Amino acid sequence: MKKPALVGLGLLLIIAFLWRSYNEANKPILTHVTGFTMGTIVYNVKYLGETGNLKNEIDKVLSELNQSLSTYIGDSEISRLNVDGKLNFESGYFYPVLKISEEVFQKTDQTFDPSVGPLIQAWGFGPDKRIPEMDQTTIDSLMSMVGFEDVTFNENSVSLPPNYQLDFSAIAKGYAVDLVAELLEEKNIKNYMVEIGGEVRCRGVNEKNKTWSLGIEDPTVENSERRLYAVAKLKDRSLATSGNYRNYYEKDGRIFAHIIDPRTGYNATHNLLSVSVFASDCMTADAYATAFMVLGLEKSSSIVESDPDLDAVFIYQNDQGELANLVSEGIDQFVEIKSF
Repeated sequence: MKKPALVGLGLLLIIAFLWRSYNEANKPILTHVTGFTMGTIVYNVKYLGETGNLKNEIDKVLSELNQSLSTYIGDSEISRLNVDGKLNFESGYFYPVLKISEEVFQKTDQTFDPSVGPLIQAWGFGPDKRIPEMDQTTIDSLMSMVGFEDVTFNENSVSLPPNYQLDFSAIAKGYAVDLVAELLEEKNIKNYMVEIGGEVRCRGVNEKNKTWSLGIEDPTVENSERRLYAVAKLKDRSLATSGNYRNYYEKDGRIFAHIIDPRTGYNATHNLLSVSVFASDCMTADAYATAFMVLGLEKSSSIVESDPDLDAVFIYQNDQGELANLVSEGIDQFVEIKSF
């Protein structure tokens, strides 16, 4: 009776070994590419397959995008547009970002406005980083140079009214994510995660054959700290987060945040601390996240409810001064709020 049992055990061990060897041999190859773009912004790209390392091609796409849309590059397309007031497109990058900007501008009560550039610069969040001296007279003067409805463009060119400037910093990271994702899809890569400065787009599964998991930061911790507020499972969608908790400065005891309301010329103030927007593409998610930080919780959540392509996690301060959240119905089952 012992000999058959030993033979059976031996066969089981052999089968287990062969199965493990097969799985190891057929384990998907994970490639992780990292680097810098837009100055000091870190990017991380992970994908499965045997395509090899695509860092050179990724860097090329990101460099071309910067040369088109970066206000920090003196001879970029957007820098020359802001000086000359008109531009015939030299790359394929400018028109798509104008189209998405126009769409979100119209759907968010004009709170996403790339012509807000003069205000961003004046408030100390442009390339010069100067701490400003602002008053109502200055604001009124700058507001005469703001209004995306006055920007004229088609598939070939764009024209600005006198003294206008465009600034796509609120949408550029999301656009960059999409461009890298499109590069991967052109290579027939079906499972990937592209992250640039916190904006993310995912498709398929990770190397463990599970849905990609992304963290949403707690907006109440100190600027030098990091703590997760929630974890979201992301498959075939994009995620962009906006908030006042990273890009701000303090002057005369007041906090000045980088979210500028293009309708008033002043920093947006309300109880919404951060918003993470989910959409099919990251450029759209990025634009809405910025607009929602201007609009506030009530109006933003109404827009999300009416648009089947959008979902969001809103983190805000309630009437009792406590941290609270609102998760849209479409992603509620995919978001885990962390307990502290």
